[in-house]
Amino acid sequence: MDFKDMSYILAIAKYQNITKAANSLYISQPTLTKFLQKLEKELNQKLFKRMGNKFILTYAGERYVAKAMEILKLKNELDHEMNDIINSNVGVLKVAFPVMRGTYMMPCTLPIFQSLYPHVELSIYEGNSMELEDRLLTGETDLAFFNLPTRSPDISYEIISHEEILLVLSADHPLAKTGTPKMGCKYPWIDLSLLKNERFILQLPDQRTRQIENSLFQEYEFDPKIMLVTRNIQASCLLASVGRGICFVSESHLKHIQFDKNPVVFSVGNPCTTVDFVAAYRKGSYIPYHAQEYIKIVRDFT
Repeated sequence: MDFKDMSYILAIAKYQNITKAANSLYISQPTLTKFLQKLEKELNQKLFKRMGNKFILTYAGERYVAKAMEILKLKNELDHEMNDIINSNVGVLKVAFPVMRGTYMMPCTLPIFQSLYPHVELSIYEGNSMELEDRLLTGETDLAFFNLPTRSPDISYEIISHEEILLVLSADHPLAKTGTPKMGCKYPWIDLSLLKNERFILQLPDQRTRQIENSLFQEYEFDPKIMLVTRNIQASCLLASVGRGICFVSESHLKHIQFDKNPVVFSVGNPCTTVDFVAAYRKGSYIPYHAQEYIKIVRDFT
């Protein structure tokens, strides 16, 4: 029994007539009749009841057709995937990152991808998460990496990792040793209300971190004293490390910042504040094989 056999039986079941089925398969009616007789003899089972010129499935025939449809569907999917793999050696992949994330992710992931797919051209865009969403929706970008949430229901995503948003203090700050262990927190926990009289370095309103910062301030019911607003997350952390304000940062960013003097970091929130880092794409769009491979590389790196 092979794929051709299954397609022949499906054609007979569809048309319920040998002549029409044979015509649809571009074979002669006697050829199809002989095939059916031979198959039923091999199976020792009738697949069709003959009612004049009409061929009606028996119970065995119904089961054969159901499984044959599943098998041919899987074969079709496999054929497409294999074709995708073959054709993945050429093309263009348009990827977008937030600026800070791209600073350390691109040097680590792009060389791996390019060594595997040297003929796939990578087109890179860097911007804030809102811009990245807009580019996905317009088709200017195939794949974008950023933190949730998304604004549009037309964005689909795969979660790459979960990470904490941390508070950064100078090691010389009077509250540097205030943190306490807390269930569910990877880092010492600090009560954010203790810092309501401190000066904060915050991100711009269109950045995901700033949106999280605003939520925390609302939760703790105080308006922060703002020393500086900047898009530059690395500069924020470096300033905080030398006592020039307090900032927030995701733990993955923190791993890639070189400090002259290491700051102290704390979990904040109830009990901590986490974000999901995702690979995002436009809902319903086809994700090329090499895009799926790049997601795997980013996941391994993260």
